Amino acid sequence: MRPASILLVEDEALIRMMLFEMIEDLGHRVIAEAGSVIEGRSLAEIEQYDLAILDINLKGNNVRPVAEAIAARGLPLFFLSGYGPAGVPDGFDGMPVLHKPCTPDLLKRTIDAVLSSDEPEEVQDKNGAAS
Repeated sequence: MRPASILLVEDEALIRMMLFEMIEDLGHRVIAEAGSVIEGRSLAEIEQYDLAILDINLKGNNVRPVAEAIAARGLPLFFLSGYGPAGVPDGFDGMPVLHKPCTPDLLKRTIDAVLSSDEPEEVQDKNGAAS
């Protein structure tokens, strides 16, 4: 798969830095990153990217406005969550959700699957174990 440009939206700075490094190590490029819904929505509307990776809960706010901006542009996305798929924004049911923390291998497979419009082969359970 060709390298992708990625919008990363995650409110926890250390997790965002870890994900940034993992994404770059996988051969992709993080072109923009945000830690809040306001920043994320603005970047989602103006930046040029191939894929967005979104934390579901950003400082107590649901990421839905960011996801809607991405969907309006017809761009792919998937979610990250420490709480599982329960908080997935309305209208985005069935979208891939990676449980934090995720492994580089699972992140790679999810990026590849979403970019190729397939479902990921494997998801993590609530404890982070692959199934």
